[in-house]
Amino acid sequence: MSNIENQSGKLLRRGRTGFEAGVEVLRAHLKTMPAQPGVYRMVNESGETLYVGKAKNLPKRVSSYTQRARLPNRLQRMVAQTRGLEIVVTHTETEALLLEANLIQRFMPPFNVLFRDDKSYPYILITRDHDFPQLVKHRGAKNRKGWYFGPFASAGAVAETVTLLQRGFMLRNCSDGFFAARTRPCLQYHIKRCTAPCTGKVTKEEYAQQVADAHDFLKGHNIEIQKKLAAEMQVASNGLDFETAAKLRDRIKVLTAMQAKQGINARGIDDADVIALHQVAGKTAVQIFFLRSGRNYGARTFYPSHDRDLQPGEILEAFVAQFYSGKPAPACLLLSHAPNETALLAEALSEQSGHKVILSVPKLGEKKHLIDLARKNAREALARKLAESSEQAKLLGRVAEIFGLAEPPKRIEVYDNSHISGTNAGGAMIAAGPEGFLKKTYRKFNMRGEHAPGDDYAMMEEVLTRRFRRLIDEDPERKSGLWPDLVLIDGGQGQLSKACGVMQELGLPDISLVAIAKGPDRNAGRERFFMPQQEPFSLPPEDPALYYLQRLRDEAHRFAIGAHRAKRVKAIGQSGLEEVPGVGAMRKRALLHHFGSAKAVAEAGVDDLTRVPGISADAARRIHDFFRR
Repeated sequence: MSNIENQSGKLLRRGRTGFEAGVEVLRAHLKTMPAQPGVYRMVNESGETLYVGKAKNLPKRVSSYTQRARLPNRLQRMVAQTRGLEIVVTHTETEALLLEANLIQRFMPPFNVLFRDDKSYPYILITRDHDFPQLVKHRGAKNRKGWYFGPFASAGAVAETVTLLQRGFMLRNCSDGFFAARTRPCLQYHIKRCTAPCTGKVTKEEYAQQVADAHDFLKGHNIEIQKKLAAEMQVASNGLDFETAAKLRDRIKVLTAMQAKQGINARGIDDADVIALHQVAGKTAVQIFFLRSGRNYGARTFYPSHDRDLQPGEILEAFVAQFYSGKPAPACLLLSHAPNETALLAEALSEQSGHKVILSVPKLGEKKHLIDLARKNAREALARKLAESSEQAKLLGRVAEIFGLAEPPKRIEVYDNSHISGTNAGGAMIAAGPEGFLKKTYRKFNMRGEHAPGDDYAMMEEVLTRRFRRLIDEDPERKSGLWPDLVLIDGGQGQLSKACGVMQELGLPDISLVAIAKGPDRNAGRERFFMPQQEPFSLPPEDPALYYLQRLRDEAHRFAIGAHRAKRVKAIGQSGLEEVPGVGAMRKRALLHHFGSAKAVAEAGVDDLTRVPGISADAARRIHDFFRR
């Protein structure tokens, strides 16, 4: 018979059950517990781990669980199930924190903050054990001699970067055996992703310069590399070597595309992980941006499980400790919330990583902007998670209750328009149902009618008329599953009135219509809803259904803006840059010289634009906004 079974039998004979039984177990262990740092593990009657905790002083920490009045309900439930206690003494509290994280990952106790991360993260490797180094993806132990860049958030992120690096620097990715056996260039040479050092198409010195450029680019010296290539292109052009100039131009365009794909601005930040948390309806998402050498190596989202009464600082502290368990942290962690024991956590991560690790919660500047962006991503990721989870049925039931539908909607359609002063106007429709977003049924609408510039009402009228007239023609008996149970319109009373008019005109009075308008100052969380023959109303900010409806509206807006931006980029690519405010002949020449094409200019960020000679911060902002309104 085990000690736990023996203890449980004694407690039952004494008539002790529940919380009192757990307290008696703890008090029995407290009699012999050393007053030292360590880790304690509470176990239930079956020997399963309920909770793992760390302490600077074990008896002092464990004794706190015997004071029922000071414990939240979560911990009272835990003590009530406790029938055994195991401890491990450590030299320091830092060691205890590291051991706690390891044991949580091992036992996955239900009363701890938990998340699963059983994958290793990929790197890019430029080898250094061959005369002609190889550019490859790498995962696992860093046993091979070379330069390692990473970690990247996913295999997709590293594969995309490797492809762009091959196009930009033309390094080989073949194995050494394949390299040695070549007698003529392979396909990579013919599609301009390798200079074929295997067959002597490039000298060792020339290839070494390609490697050095790729290394410097990955280390964050992209501006210097682009200037160097631009200068070489000018020299080749002046010497009438147009073939070389064209190759250099193509490389500049690839490097510009890589910068555009960064997505976030990491200026002034070398190696850091940006970690932000967002909570809603008792659920949490944690977003991480991986920044190395000032470059964005991708992002990942985690959904830790935890009790509803835990605060963000507690959750983030547990998450950080577990995430870096067994792997080094970068020199800086930028956090959205302060952990309860910031100094201890920083000391533990520094000890484990072999270098100083700083934890900070930015309040101003670029770092605060990164945190805000990460929190936005966490918010959107959590919305997607909720929309795709088993709670979807509950959310749709709540939507039906809010809008007076007979049953939860099987298909919701959301409409939005996008334009700049009436130009390149277009509409968009997205759809969602019990399984989440129905992306295969999304639709774009190019405006056919002659509307006054910026006439959103007329645009909405045209989009709805075309959409539902087609449904009537193609599926009058409504058997296709493409008829919506609820139509959401981005707008207010005016848009709703136009939509009602369309439905009346088409003989579809049974289609449920709701307009959703942002609140004062366009603040999310203060939306107002408009329904036919009802007073406008708002929902409580904490209502999960509000969060779901915001997500639907935001997805429609994203889709509409994306379609509009594509039209503008196409138009600019055809007509040049003349229509961009403040861009004359000299600025146009400088932009094309730096970026290689009008399309690359359209995709560039503000910081990238300001690096072009003659482009001021104001001009960069105007150019940037022109393509994104």
